[in-house]
Amino acid sequence: MPALVKIFESMGFQNVKTYLQSGNVIFETDSFSEIDLQKQITSQIKQDLYLNVPVIVFSSEYIAQVCENNPFAKLLATDVAKLYVTFFAEVPGHSSVEKIRSDQYLPDEFVMKEKLVYLNCIVGYGKTKLNNNFFENKLKVIATTRNWNTVNNLAALSKVDN
Repeated sequence: MPALVKIFESMGFQNVKTYLQSGNVIFETDSFSEIDLQKQITSQIKQDLYLNVPVIVFSSEYIAQVCENNPFAKLLATDVAKLYVTFFAEVPGHSSVEKIRSDQYLPDEFVMKEKLVYLNCIVGYGKTKLNNNFFENKLKVIATTRNWNTVNNLAALSKVDN
């Protein structure tokens, strides 16, 4: 993770922090769009580390909204250890989304919202069919999945103090 921090700092980002060994990087910048950032960071990682890894960028405000709007987290009987969020690099095509019906994967549940999917993996993420590869293959988008605890910690770490 220190190498990743150096890359982000060399790109001119401020207050660069990483979360665990997960590849999550929190940083401040005010000069680029999310798509431009994704391209620039991907290119810099490839140049510096010789790794071709997908990068997905979201604002701190967006991550806060993700935490606020999880339909499963609001249910009293939900085991938060079974909650996950799969983030997409872009909004999947409507025709791909229409092919996935949530009732086909019970008891696991999901709710899709534009650039993400909220997951309630009753059988556990290690056993669910609704994993990261499933959504990438079905929706033809780059995706990354984080457990609910990680999403909340990223929101807390990226909170901007005014």
